[in-house]
Amino acid sequence: MYVIFYNDKPILLAENNKKCKNFKSFNCDKVGVKDALNLLKNSDLMGACFVDKSLELGYNNFVKNFKIIEAAGGLVKNSSGDLLFIFRNGFWDLPKGKIEKNESVSEAALREVKEECGVSDLKIDSFFDKTYHIYEYKNQFIFKLTHWFKMTTYSNNELIPQLEEGITKTAFLDANAQKVALKNTYPNLIELLKRYQTF
Repeated sequence: MYVIFYNDKPILLAENNKKCKNFKSFNCDKVGVKDALNLLKNSDLMGACFVDKSLELGYNNFVKNFKIIEAAGGLVKNSSGDLLFIFRNGFWDLPKGKIEKNESVSEAALREVKEECGVSDLKIDSFFDKTYHIYEYKNQFIFKLTHWFKMTTYSNNELIPQLEEGITKTAFLDANAQKVALKNTYPNLIELLKRYQTF
């Protein structure tokens, strides 16, 4: 199953209706994806579900409706086991950014974390997961796919937020501080961190 967020509302791509719970189900053959998104945006629906017997085919058909942007970022722990967060545009977030041309996904993840936080002595431990969300830009729906890597740093150097990207604070947060930060963040990051099991 895929979980894609449109604003704060989840969209499930599933192989059957059992996983859809109380969400409204849509048949892509009868209702266009963008029509469903507009309905989701302008109603009190809690979420939406698209069902396809072939999950991968369903995903490919779904994303055909959008301009796709790929990004990469890091779940970065320090020697104390704290997790690196950024504060951008009034929300706690994780460092990530757009993959540049001729750049590998892992190279982009390392570069973005370094640029956004000024962190050094950074290494990738492993690939972790992907997140998906949809947003609107200039009257166009954008599908953003973000690749996440587990990373480690043992540096104690001062973090430097990338102010030109709207980042006003960078910090390693312990488990209690993370719980506070997650009260002011994005739903897709909450789901990501639940899978990461940081606390």
